[in-house]
Amino acid sequence: MLDRTTTPIRTRSDKPWLRTARWVGSFIGFPLGGLAASVIVGPVNSGLTAIAGGLLTGAVLGAAQAVGLGLSGTAALRWIAATSVGLGTGLGIGATAVGFATSVQDLLVQGAISGLLVGIAQAVLLRKSLGSLALSWPPAVAAFWALGWFMTTSIGVQVDQQWTVFGAAGAITVTVLTAILPTIIARKALSAHATPASARSAS
Repeated sequence: MLDRTTTPIRTRSDKPWLRTARWVGSFIGFPLGGLAASVIVGPVNSGLTAIAGGLLTGAVLGAAQAVGLGLSGTAALRWIAATSVGLGTGLGIGATAVGFATSVQDLLVQGAISGLLVGIAQAVLLRKSLGSLALSWPPAVAAFWALGWFMTTSIGVQVDQQWTVFGAAGAITVTVLTAILPTIIARKALSAHATPASARSAS
């Protein structure tokens, strides 16, 4: 039986298209989180602002994704905390590693490191419902976040303002590429519930 306090999605019988649509809508967490960090913390131009901005952006993004995954209560708070700590740590390391520069190459590295740490933090929660498949989440998020920065720079966004995260173009790209997540979690949850029943009927 699944522990619903640690399973990062409700095991309700939503239609696949509804789960996907809800997750895609969570893309708004990227630009909103970046804007909040820009206003409250300022540009990412030091280790302190990178960590603080990453924590704030991660909290906003985590909240949006929690809604996208259909989370509530403790499960939602854990997802928000994991995303916040992951991005705060990842952006602190990533931005410092590239000297807070904003060239395409630098942002690709920064994005990959930020995404990797976010993915690792979230994978700790996902392991309960995805098992070994959760190990693929960190490298996938790392690659997608690097792509997110590439998309943002390619349309001419003023990245020299040292944002904590990529803009809407990158956000939509990353969110669509990861939209399979809620469906996989739901299927794994249904399978886990069905297995004991199958075993009982077989005996």
